[in-house]
Amino acid sequence: MLKTIGPHFDRQEILWGNLPEGGYGNETVVDRVPPEMMHMIEPIWYLYPPMESIWYKWLGITMCLLTILALTGNGLVLYIFTCTKSLRTPSNLLVVNLALSDFCMMCSMGPAMAWSCLYETWMFGPFGCELYAMAGSIFGNASIWTMVFIALDRYNVIVKGLAAKPMTIKLALFKILLIYTHAIMWSIAPILGWSRFVPEMNMTSCGTDYLNESIQSKSFIVIYALFVYVTPLLVIIYSYYFIVKAIAKHEKTMREQAKKMNVTSLRSGEQSNTSAEIKLAKVALMTISLWFMAWTPYLVINFGAIFDLITIDPLFTIWGAVFAKANAVYNPIVYAISHPKYRQALDKNFPCLVCGKLEDDKSDTKSIASAQTTVSEDKV
Repeated sequence: MLKTIGPHFDRQEILWGNLPEGGYGNETVVDRVPPEMMHMIEPIWYLYPPMESIWYKWLGITMCLLTILALTGNGLVLYIFTCTKSLRTPSNLLVVNLALSDFCMMCSMGPAMAWSCLYETWMFGPFGCELYAMAGSIFGNASIWTMVFIALDRYNVIVKGLAAKPMTIKLALFKILLIYTHAIMWSIAPILGWSRFVPEMNMTSCGTDYLNESIQSKSFIVIYALFVYVTPLLVIIYSYYFIVKAIAKHEKTMREQAKKMNVTSLRSGEQSNTSAEIKLAKVALMTISLWFMAWTPYLVINFGAIFDLITIDPLFTIWGAVFAKANAVYNPIVYAISHPKYRQALDKNFPCLVCGKLEDDKSDTKSIASAQTTVSEDKV
C-alpha cells in the first residue's frame, strides 16, 4: 500500500473511480495536466499534490546546464574523433557511437524537459510525450549497450591478448547495428501495446507506465530491466574484473623480471611511480560506479512503484531523470577525455580545455593495454 502524508485514501477506492475529480478539495498533480492528456493519467495520481514551484525552477536550471555540458562534451568527442586520422580506428567507432547516442539523447530530451519545467507541466501533447519517451529509451539503451561493447572490446584485447580476434570496421559497424536494433525493439514495444509511455509524476518528462499494476506493465518493466540494466551491469563488472586481474598478473611478472635484472623497475622516470593495475582499477571502479549511479534511480523508481515497495511522489521521481541524463555529461570524460591521443588532439584544437599533463605515446597507458602483448593505447 502506498503511503501518503495527509488524508489517507484507499488505493482500491481510487482504482474503482470513487475519488472525485481534483481529490478531496486539495490541489493535485492532475490539475495541471492538459485535457488532451487525461487519458494517459493513472487514477492514483489524484493522491499527490504538485511539486513546489521552486523545485520546477531548480529542475529546469539543472536540465539546461546538463544539456549544455552534454552537447558540448559529446560534440567535441564527435568532432575530434572524426577529424583526427589517428583516432579513426575500428574500436574508436564504439566511442564515437557512445558520444552520438548521448548527444542525440540530450538533444531530444533536455530542451523539452527544461521547457516543461518552465510551465510546470508537460507542454508537447500526447504524441510528443510518446516521442520523448521513445527517444529516451532508444538513445539511453544504445548508450548502455555501447558501454557494454566497449568493455568487451577491452576485455578481448587485454585479457585474450594474441588470441583475440581483431576489431575491424565491419565488425564495429555490425555491433553498432545490433545495439540500435536492440534499442528500437524495446522502445517500440510500449507503442505496440506492451505497457505504454505516459507522463511521469512530476509532469515534466515521460517514461514507462510504472504506476499501472497490470501484468503487461509489470512484465515489461521486469524483462526490460533484465535486458537493459541487470545484464549490461553484470557484463561490465565481469569484463573489468578480469581486465584488472590480467593487468595485475602482467605487473607482477614485470616486477619479478626487474628483480632478476637488479633494477627497480622496467619502466623509466615517472612511469614507475604508479602501478598500472592501480590506475586501471581506478578507471574500472569509476566506470562501474558512474554507470550504477546513473541508471539505478530509474530502476528503483520503476520497481518501487509497480510493486508498492516504496513511497513514490512527484518530487522523488525527478531523480531518475536527472541522474540518467547526467550520464551523458560524464561519459565523454570517462571514455574519451581520458584517452591519451584524444587529449593530444584536443590540445591541438582546443588547448584551453585540456587539464593536467599530457601523456605521450610511451605512457603507462600503453603498458596497461599490453597485459600479454604490446597493444596500442587506443584500446584503453
